[in-house]
Amino acid sequence: MIENGETAEKSRVPQVRVVAASSCAAAVPSRYAGDRDAAGATAAAAPGSRRGWASVGAVALGAFVIVMTETLPVGLLPQVADGLHVSLGLAGLMVLVPGFSAAVSAPLFFLGSGRFDRRSVILVLGLTVLVSNAVVAVAPNFVLVLVARMLFGATLGAFWTVVSPVGPKLVGPAGGTRAITVIAAGISGGTVVGLPAGQFLGDVVGWRPAFAIAAAATLLVVVAQTVLLPGIPPDGRTRLRDLVGVVRRRAARFGMAAGAVVFVGQFAAWTYITPFLMDHTRLSSSAISLLYVVYGCAGIVGSLVAGSLFKRGVIAGFAGSAAAVAALLIGLASAGTIPWLAGLLFVLWGLFWGVVNPGTLVWILDAAHETPEAASAVNVTNLQIALAAGSGLGAVLVSSTTLPALFLTAGFIVLAAAVLAGLAARFVTLAVRQ
Repeated sequence: MIENGETAEKSRVPQVRVVAASSCAAAVPSRYAGDRDAAGATAAAAPGSRRGWASVGAVALGAFVIVMTETLPVGLLPQVADGLHVSLGLAGLMVLVPGFSAAVSAPLFFLGSGRFDRRSVILVLGLTVLVSNAVVAVAPNFVLVLVARMLFGATLGAFWTVVSPVGPKLVGPAGGTRAITVIAAGISGGTVVGLPAGQFLGDVVGWRPAFAIAAAATLLVVVAQTVLLPGIPPDGRTRLRDLVGVVRRRAARFGMAAGAVVFVGQFAAWTYITPFLMDHTRLSSSAISLLYVVYGCAGIVGSLVAGSLFKRGVIAGFAGSAAAVAALLIGLASAGTIPWLAGLLFVLWGLFWGVVNPGTLVWILDAAHETPEAASAVNVTNLQIALAAGSGLGAVLVSSTTLPALFLTAGFIVLAAAVLAGLAARFVTLAVRQ
């Protein structure tokens, strides 16, 4: 049985092209099998102008800043904890709080943004990120830091809801997939830069100037977007029943469950990777910064591999990669005191997470292909709640037990997600992809 057949005929199963990055992925429904002639006519349209592609680059810069801001605290948690005189577990709320904010803001923005020009939305979201970074840089206490990170989280959820369809609007349908690829490059760049930048800037100038520099970078991006972005009309198709329809699909529910579990395990460990490598593996700050860059690059490679892997089966690819991540986390817990081995396991972790992460989105988009924006909003909410829960679990474990115990627990949670995906493969079949 094909689960997607609940609401669409088999002849209209979408053929999806995967565009993946280390921290995010976009699956672009390129055309339905029964609509090839219409799609061909669309593809024959004139390509986007240079101004259009410059606008795509500006959106990619926005994605870069968003992801950099999201990952920046992970490399700075020990310094933030010392500077504001809070525990390491409490400092981890800088990662947890934005997750909850994004989870709430994504569906609310989806429902309430139907009439707003997307150019204005992107500019306002950029200014909000700027304010968040600036407030963290000068905050006199940890409470104000959390308020600023909550504001950032709300921006994060809205941004991922609106950004996916923007590329094709700027350059036309014929260049739509390439446009999203460019935006995905910005996402990948933010992932690769955020962690090592936080680690490096924290060592050189301190954690407050690091956030001030992030605010300055955000200002430059907003200025570029103000100059380059044209008016971008909204779709206007933002109905509550579209969100409910996604959740009603059995294939989508399986995907949401597996994605949530894998994110809990991933971010329970990921939030505290810096203290793990510093205090348990005994690596220097420079070595950790280099490892973060290699981890991010490995994630990009994994995402590129995912595009081909998912053609053979999204659920199977997700399950196998999640099992590999679980084994690597358990390996880090067991052999994390051996520097070369810990470094190797860490890089491989990035490689396989580069497959798992886009798999969560592709799975739910395949399960609800008729309403991709609604599926994306549901996915953002689901995964951000899971991310926050994982960071919260990590905070509890790091305060009550050892870092290796935290990584061991995270590994078994990710393994549970792999098992759940394996069970899902017995009950649902996703759309055929090319």
